[in-house]
Amino acid sequence: MRRADELSIGERAVIKDVDNSHPSAHRILEIGFTPGQEIELLNCSVFNDPLAFAIRGTIIAIRKKEAHCIHI
Repeated sequence: MRRADELSIGERAVIKDVDNSHPSAHRILEIGFTPGQEIELLNCSVFNDPLAFAIRGTIIAIRKKEAHCIHI
């Protein structure tokens, strides 16, 4: 199963699950990264951290290690 941090810029995917064992899982769910939502990787910084995702009509930047807990 792929993870959100493996997306290429411009690639879209649907969230299948969020790894609840990850320390940031609760925060990720609270800001809208919930199963069934479509996400698109819009941009990443020079060192690929953080990553900017389009979700629910907004742009949210999260750390790469946080995106790693999002299964697509």
